[in-house]
Amino acid sequence: MGSKLPMHSHAFSQELHTQWEALRAWLNTRAKELGFLQVRITDTDVSDAHPHLLEWLEEGRHGQMAYMERHKDLLSDPGRLQIGAIRSICLTMPYLSERGEQHDLHEISASLVEQILQCEEKRLLESDQAVVSLYARGRDYHKVIRSRLQIIATELEEKLQAAFIELNHSLQYRVFTDSAPLMEVELARKAGLGWRGKHTLLLNRDSGSFFFLGEILINVPLPIDTPVEAHCGSCQACIDICPTKAITAPFQLDARRCISYLTIEHHDVIPVEFRSSMGNRVYGCDDCQLVCPWNKYAQLSTVPDFAERHHLGSASLLELWGWSEVQFKERHMGSAILRIGYERWRRNLAVALGNALASNLDDEAKRGIIHQLQQALPSASPLITEHIVWALSQGTEGLDR
Repeated sequence: MGSKLPMHSHAFSQELHTQWEALRAWLNTRAKELGFLQVRITDTDVSDAHPHLLEWLEEGRHGQMAYMERHKDLLSDPGRLQIGAIRSICLTMPYLSERGEQHDLHEISASLVEQILQCEEKRLLESDQAVVSLYARGRDYHKVIRSRLQIIATELEEKLQAAFIELNHSLQYRVFTDSAPLMEVELARKAGLGWRGKHTLLLNRDSGSFFFLGEILINVPLPIDTPVEAHCGSCQACIDICPTKAITAPFQLDARRCISYLTIEHHDVIPVEFRSSMGNRVYGCDDCQLVCPWNKYAQLSTVPDFAERHHLGSASLLELWGWSEVQFKERHMGSAILRIGYERWRRNLAVALGNALASNLDDEAKRGIIHQLQQALPSASPLITEHIVWALSQGTEGLDR
């Protein structure tokens, strides 16, 4: 990507420092116009974090995410993803939405955000309701963010070309958002977009953690920003709340136990030991974020694409269970959920329905669930059959039929 810019890197570096304030002001403004919240810049050295990644992989805590093991060398050096890259422009984009309504970021009060989070916490206790992770209720963030990063990169290229037309250098860049073996959280941490929380996610004092990350790797020696201090202190709310104890210690996550991993990345039978703890979560898990004190400062998205679709924030388990494969594909078109496929979607729902049967629902509601599960058995695949049979075993004993 990129085009020929007439500039020498050393001369450009000196020239850039005299004009960077204007460029940086433009970058901040343009990024916010496109829905990003913050922009920071760092170098591409991730050597401090790489040994921890290798240890994590050695212990097998990545589960079935074989691509991480396969690309561990690429993860150690972003310059191998984009030859010559020496800087990463790191950005955050909020995704929190209130039932699809959009708000101006400057008009959002903390109390409104807290009400949204409290509503999500309450929903987790309604065993017959489906809980889909907040980030996945709108359109697929990969496409949304990548296209907007590309706009910024292209316009930045034009501005640099106009500013340094008398020099001779080739500008190269590449945009990323959770789409390549790149240590995004480490780059964002180094850039000063926040610190790594004890749940391993990035935390920011002014916006919590309900945001996506995006990067533009570039071969231009832009001035870099500095990291910020961590502010978790003695708090371990995220560790205590985790339903499956996937956060095994501060800053230590065993993906094989994580509900987000189990419902999204795991392809096979969900281990019995985790099924009851999954509750009514059918795609992802937000528990560690919902309980984090810093998320009272979370910001709402200004990007319409992240607004909730198909009532995913209010649908019941049986409503989603009733979707045919055609409906699943139609309603999740353009959504991150589509990639897990219909079978894993049904697998996750079957587990949640089993947990609903084991809850304090009234007998009539339980009979409705049992009927729907039994109706699905004759045509179910072996994977789904395994989970339906387990689900039925959770709530039939003692039921007044």
